[in-house]
Amino acid sequence: MSKELDEFRRQFEAWEQIELAAFLKKSPERQAESRTVTGFPLKRVYTALDLAQTPAEDIGLPGQYPYTRGAYPTMYRGRLWTMRQIAGFGTAEDTNGRFKYLIAQGQTGLSTDFDMPTLMGYDSDHPMSAGEVGREGVAVDTLADMEALFDGIDLETISVSMTINPSAWILLAMYVALAEKRGDDLDRLSGTIQNDILKEYVAQKEWIFPPRPSMRIVRDTIVYCARNMRRYNPVNISGYHISEAGATAVQEAAFTLCNAIAYVEEVVEAGMPVDEFAPRLSYYFVAQADFLEEVAKFRAARRAYARIMKERFGAKNPESMRLRFHCQTAAATLTKPQYQVNLMRTAYQALAAVFGGAQSLHTNGLDEAFAIPTEEAMRLALRTQQVIADETNVTSVIDPLGGSYCIEALTDEIERRIFAIVAEVDAMGGTLAAIEQGWFQKEIADSAYDFALKKASGERAVIGVNKYLEREARAKIETHPYDPATERRQIAGLNKVRATRDNQKLARLLDELKAVAKDESVNLMPITIELVKSGASMGDIVETLKGVFGTYRETPVI
Repeated sequence: MSKELDEFRRQFEAWEQIELAAFLKKSPERQAESRTVTGFPLKRVYTALDLAQTPAEDIGLPGQYPYTRGAYPTMYRGRLWTMRQIAGFGTAEDTNGRFKYLIAQGQTGLSTDFDMPTLMGYDSDHPMSAGEVGREGVAVDTLADMEALFDGIDLETISVSMTINPSAWILLAMYVALAEKRGDDLDRLSGTIQNDILKEYVAQKEWIFPPRPSMRIVRDTIVYCARNMRRYNPVNISGYHISEAGATAVQEAAFTLCNAIAYVEEVVEAGMPVDEFAPRLSYYFVAQADFLEEVAKFRAARRAYARIMKERFGAKNPESMRLRFHCQTAAATLTKPQYQVNLMRTAYQALAAVFGGAQSLHTNGLDEAFAIPTEEAMRLALRTQQVIADETNVTSVIDPLGGSYCIEALTDEIERRIFAIVAEVDAMGGTLAAIEQGWFQKEIADSAYDFALKKASGERAVIGVNKYLEREARAKIETHPYDPATERRQIAGLNKVRATRDNQKLARLLDELKAVAKDESVNLMPITIELVKSGASMGDIVETLKGVFGTYRETPVI
């Protein structure tokens, strides 16, 4: 250690023993110990001593390996993050109107929520769909719905994200079919399908097929997009849902990177070089309430990912090592009591995402504890991002918290814990083996239970719920209405497609789909694109593949 650090250590120890000790006798601290939400201790003050063992190259410079300070050299000085408010309800025509409203308000990217039947691969007239059609997202059964969803929207100039997982490849096929029908250049399309099936088994619990055939589907979409859609992200590897299920910040980052390792291994084993597809992998994290921990989490995840891609997979292209991520503020933190406070929660969470270097951001509506957001709530949520971008001036400095003793020390600690979890998963045989053993699920359940106890006891404050309570009547708030005619309108459109398509041709194509599904070496995307062009519905394709792949029921973890 240098003479300067030795001298500072002596000064610090003297400060603790004399000035701090005397002050604490007169005025004790509010609490003896502070911890992050994840649970590791926070010091009362961080100094250069905390970074004595951190090599300068670990912090580095923006746009340079290991990308701790940002994925790109200019960050927001060159280009702001994409403001991508999620929307989806009712029929495709209904959501198309919301899209156009948000674009008119200054939104720079689209993000689509689909209803539960679409997510699970059911047609809108399936018995399992009753009462859910268009309720919590937009209903999409056929290519005709996709055409209506993006009517009047130029797909070559706006980035489109689709929150869809077990049936993601079918939505991608519809999107490709729509673009080709319009004469669009597939290489100019940008955006992503979420398509992260592993986090479904880990946290969100929306799946159709067993894990291994589901991995094959993700592999086929990654390979197809790498060869045909050079700007499109075929998977959005998601920590958001892992966190919302109850994981800590460290678990969110580590489990997400474990899933990423599994996907990369799957595609590499299929014969595609890592640098051919890795530049288009994208990520999706949450910004939770612990501001300092969240900023450090984003920086640590970016650095850990760069090292994994370079050292584990031998990536040579810098684009393969850059973790680019979308961020959403935390829905789980929103409350019904004193719901207006949700505006402040969301603003601070959004600021953490910006300090952490997000490429894309969604801010939740203040009314989302009640229902999907109204137009007014979405406008205010978008304005939250615009205030950060245009009024705070934080975008003028790249990684403005970089070099903070506290932030850098937390970044180092989170990275160490990420790699400890990755090593533990490797020892179990990898991500799929850990899922099948229920390991991720148990870890999340334990963390969620621990947080629930702390919330119930008041150890973790939630304003309006366990602190600063108010005697108030049940909140009166205008919520987004559900149109009971939605289901009838959607089914009528589906039946119209069925009445006009060539069902003999469709039957031949479905037989071909079965043959392709049985042959691991053949990509599923081309036949799926042909099917949707021929009027196949979501249910036609999914029910056919259930006969080949089977279905999946999780073994409960106690």
